[in-house]
Amino acid sequence: MALSDTKLRSLKPREKTYKLADGGGLIIAVSPKGRKTWKLAYRFAGKQKELTGGTYPSVGLAAARTWRDKAKAQLSEGIDPSEARKQARRQIELEDANSFEQVAREWHESRKPRWSERYAWITLRRLEADIFPEIGDVPISKLASRQILAAVRKVEDRGSIEMAKRLNSIVGEVFQYAVALQLAERDPSKDHLGALRKRIPVQHHKALPQRELPQFFERLHADPPEPMTTIALLFTIYTMVRTNETRFAVWSELENLDGKKPLWRIPAKRMKMRYEHLVPLTPTVVALLKELRALRLPGPHLFPGLRKGVMSENTMLFALYRLGYKGKATVHGFRGLASTVLNESGKFQSDWIERQLAHDERNQVRAAYNSAQYLPKRREMLEWWAQYLDNRRAEAALL
Repeated sequence: MALSDTKLRSLKPREKTYKLADGGGLIIAVSPKGRKTWKLAYRFAGKQKELTGGTYPSVGLAAARTWRDKAKAQLSEGIDPSEARKQARRQIELEDANSFEQVAREWHESRKPRWSERYAWITLRRLEADIFPEIGDVPISKLASRQILAAVRKVEDRGSIEMAKRLNSIVGEVFQYAVALQLAERDPSKDHLGALRKRIPVQHHKALPQRELPQFFERLHADPPEPMTTIALLFTIYTMVRTNETRFAVWSELENLDGKKPLWRIPAKRMKMRYEHLVPLTPTVVALLKELRALRLPGPHLFPGLRKGVMSENTMLFALYRLGYKGKATVHGFRGLASTVLNESGKFQSDWIERQLAHDERNQVRAAYNSAQYLPKRREMLEWWAQYLDNRRAEAALL
């Protein structure tokens, strides 16, 4: 006889567990403590099996019958309901194990060897500060575009439009890694690109106009900063490097200063994209280095700090401010000026200029090859740039 809710409510515990059938293999088992558990008795591959389906009244009679019917449908398709349940649980466990944060940290570890220590640290900090607290515990296979967008929106809401865009891009890179490992089917971060707020126009580092170079050198000559800062400024301008590459330069990186082809070999660990950068040194730069040697500064760095470490990141910038260039020029801007002058000269290939500026090349094999392949041409180019600057300095002396 089929069960009814009235019958189920009236069932009382006995000394031993007993069972009552509803039909189609569905059974209610009543324990000595009165617990009423749904079970399904069935045969699969010639073996008698039993599957548990929750307790009454949490699982009502109608729900239990629906569960039974689904299990019987699986049996008709040659599927063991018990194994299907185990597989579903394993899938849930797998998804829980592969949370976005876990996969993102694995992705980060896989990319670290290609990055500088600083870039790797910054990337992880961005994730830890803004993404992991929002979606870090969500299984990556279940993350939806709207959830990612909600996390990115919070960054936009504080005015960091560019940072929000960058974070969305980082999330996309994590998903590409997950797709490759079959931990996710696709990258949902692309679905809401049209909903991201518009980028604020890029404010490039202000570069000194070419026509003002003589005046800049006149000011530098008339009211120079202290000697080490003056040399650091000129060294940076002549070599076309970034401020940090100058700040952290050590004497052991310089080669053949007394020879015909002096060279500055900046190790990969100090470069943004993790490949060695070679900087040919011109006679003017070598002369600056000899002036620096004469100062007998302590430590291995070319430009040490006043107390310890290296020169402050603002030392050269503040020197420009004192010369009257606040809001008009930056140290980094001289790289843009060099690029403009060299490109407009028509004498040098853009690849040589970009390589000298150590701009990002995604193909790192090509980047390393270019570092050596263009070296003779880049030496000629830097010598031309040095002569150009020397001429502007000579003009300044005549003003």
